[in-house]
Amino acid sequence: MPGILYQPLTRRDFLRRASTASAALALGAGVRGMAEDASSQEKPVRLALLSDTHIPANPLEEYRKFLPAENLRSVLPQVAESHPEGVIINGDAARLTGELADYEALKKLLAPLAEQTPVYIGLGNHDDRDNFFKVFDSPAGVRQNVSGKHVLVLERPVLRLIVLDSLLYVNQVAGLLGKAQREWLGQYLESTDGRPTVLFVHHTLRDGDGDLLDIERLYRLIQPHQKVKAIFYGHSHQYAFSQEQGVHLVNIPAVGYNFSDNEPVGWVDAMFTAKGVDLALKAIGGNRTQDGKTTSLVWSSLGS
Repeated sequence: MPGILYQPLTRRDFLRRASTASAALALGAGVRGMAEDASSQEKPVRLALLSDTHIPANPLEEYRKFLPAENLRSVLPQVAESHPEGVIINGDAARLTGELADYEALKKLLAPLAEQTPVYIGLGNHDDRDNFFKVFDSPAGVRQNVSGKHVLVLERPVLRLIVLDSLLYVNQVAGLLGKAQREWLGQYLESTDGRPTVLFVHHTLRDGDGDLLDIERLYRLIQPHQKVKAIFYGHSHQYAFSQEQGVHLVNIPAVGYNFSDNEPVGWVDAMFTAKGVDLALKAIGGNRTQDGKTTSLVWSSLGS
């Protein structure tokens, strides 16, 4: 009989049990919240990394028998199928001199993908800052207040990404961060938390006349900050890995064309975590022998 299990409650018993139940619910919600926070902190971040797209106004313009516009058109469906949280184009978005028509063509090509995920565009030596902003008047990303430079910060629970601006002169080879940008970066690194931080810059990280001219100053600036784990760059149209002071250096291949038949043409599917990154090469042309190969980098505790 049901009555055997039923015992009437006094008001005091009811309030006590209600209070206990509420506390249990609150504790459960708190545990779930903590679990969700922990899950968010551990969730990998998938990004599509592109560089040197070199999009011309004329889609039939070619270089070294490559059609940069057609290459990007081939890459974009692959990128969309990977469902990244964002796409980074690491400089030299335009063909040679950053003409308005180049950026209009690029924007048209990117439009379907940009409806699905943000596309963050850095600037290189074949870009024109003024023309870029005439076409991309509201570029994706949180733009930083750095005089004369286009600097973006991408915040994720598992890491922070900073897209720097190394454009010095349009259609001249060398690049420069400059004093204002270096000072901003130093202050920013001092003021932010210790989550892994990854820098993107267009120019190569060597000491030649056509490289990033203030690279040694950049190395000295980041050396005290253990949280800076990697620098991704383009410019050379190569795919390569190295290290400097415990910081990973990753040369992203070009989408538009290569300078050597030994190098791939394509993009990189990147999966970032708090401990490192898995980089899968997606080669659509050039040397495709490493197409699909994943290179895993572990964040170093050195460099602090």
